[in-house]
Amino acid sequence: MTLRRRQFLQLTAGAAALPLVPRRAAAQSYPARSMHLIIGFTPGAASDVIGRIFAKNAEPVLGQQFVVENKPGAGSSIAAQYVVRAAADGYTLFIPALSTLTYQIANPDVSFDIRKDFAPVAPLARGTFVLAVNPELKVKSVAELIALAKAKPGQLLFGSVGNGSLPHLCAEMFAQRTGVKMTHVPYPGSPQVIQDLVAGRINLTFNIASSALGQIEAKQLIALAVCSNKRSPVLPDVPTMAEAGVPDFDTSLWLGLLAPAGTPKPIIDTLAAAANKAMHAPAAVELLAKEGYEPLDATPDEFGAFIRSEFNRWSEVARAAGLKS
Repeated sequence: MTLRRRQFLQLTAGAAALPLVPRRAAAQSYPARSMHLIIGFTPGAASDVIGRIFAKNAEPVLGQQFVVENKPGAGSSIAAQYVVRAAADGYTLFIPALSTLTYQIANPDVSFDIRKDFAPVAPLARGTFVLAVNPELKVKSVAELIALAKAKPGQLLFGSVGNGSLPHLCAEMFAQRTGVKMTHVPYPGSPQVIQDLVAGRINLTFNIASSALGQIEAKQLIALAVCSNKRSPVLPDVPTMAEAGVPDFDTSLWLGLLAPAGTPKPIIDTLAAAANKAMHAPAAVELLAKEGYEPLDATPDEFGAFIRSEFNRWSEVARAAGLKS
């Protein structure tokens, strides 16, 4: 079954849980010991937040403890490579983000392929992306921003968390859809982007809403639009990009769970069922909502199809932007 992007992102709370009973004897004793959850970003990053919510709520489901390890660097490639080399036994898992995929697209020399070297387990959650600007830019709408960018081609500076990251490609897609030219300023992480945006060293960013929510509420930044196809509960008064005049711009930061390629299907099914139950536990849903996220549901096959469709989608954006692909 091929899952279209919009259908995938609408599969949220309320879907029926996958069966927890393993279908083969190979998984009857799984898990028999603690598991390692590898995260490719620093503590406090989106992958870390979602990964720890998953681990905490999956432990009672699986009856074993998760050891969470942060291995940041190179757009989470260091963590991905670590997991690719691990035994395909279900005891070493990886939390990918959309940025993991876009980094591979922009840096094709990485030593892994997210489409081939991993077994998709389950999507976990998605978070709202937002277009935020410094108030001193004197724009109060997306239309005004587009007009200013066209009047000053290449002069507006947008910050991202690195070349090929989702914030980078999201801004490039915006430029392609609206016919503007802007200049990219890469940073090591979202905190530095938001700090320089507040200080006025850059003019705008596309970023996960949770990273900028405090500054938006304090009027230090202005949220012009959210990038999802519906308004965000954490920014209910902010229009969607479509409402602001830029259609077909449905972009959210999704995060999921992967295992090394070759992991037995009964183990994948057990993990998928546990992920679905863990992310829809009331405590998890409450924590996700506070951070501006919502849980997702899909089978491993559907999640794999979605990853491939996202790879194709963002490859087109990267090629049009002149990035390696």
